[in-house]
Amino acid sequence: MPMTPPAPPLRRGALLAAASALLGLAALPAAAHGPTRQKVVETIAIDAPADAVWARIRDFAALKDWHPAVAESPADRGNTPGSVRTLKLKDGGQLVETLEAYNEAQKKYSYRAKDGGALPVTNYTSTISVAAAGDQKSTVEWRGAFYRGHPNNDPPPDRNDEAAVAAVTGVYQAGLRHLKQIAETK
Repeated sequence: MPMTPPAPPLRRGALLAAASALLGLAALPAAAHGPTRQKVVETIAIDAPADAVWARIRDFAALKDWHPAVAESPADRGNTPGSVRTLKLKDGGQLVETLEAYNEAQKKYSYRAKDGGALPVTNYTSTISVAAAGDQKSTVEWRGAFYRGHPNNDPPPDRNDEAAVAAVTGVYQAGLRHLKQIAETK
């Protein structure tokens, strides 16, 4: 049986070239991996009991009743997970959301929108909750996570991370301010 000769030892130059190539790959910019998930959390203190505030927002179809930008918000199966809510905005935009979880005892629900519709986002998830914060006071927290509307590198300015964060922040702040105003009205 013929013997194969041993492989020649690696030369120092070849080893350095291989190491340099690997280090070069490690230095590639993170943007080459696409967008990162963005998050927004907004809270507001309301001078009203948590039960009273929850009564205003507990219905998945009630967004039109407390968010100033929403004209219609019907939900096909109420507060049952899987219910689909179609938001029609006063400016003509639209967004379709699906209820993921609903917890009456904890005064919170979570929903998802695969396509951001009127918002420059994709794969959007959100949770809104109400908690007691002392005597006759409550705190409402609205949190969301999402990707920018343009999934590839070099997004246009109206569909980049900053635009997505600004849009969701604006939606949450406007809704929470209006909720506070109507919940505190005597």
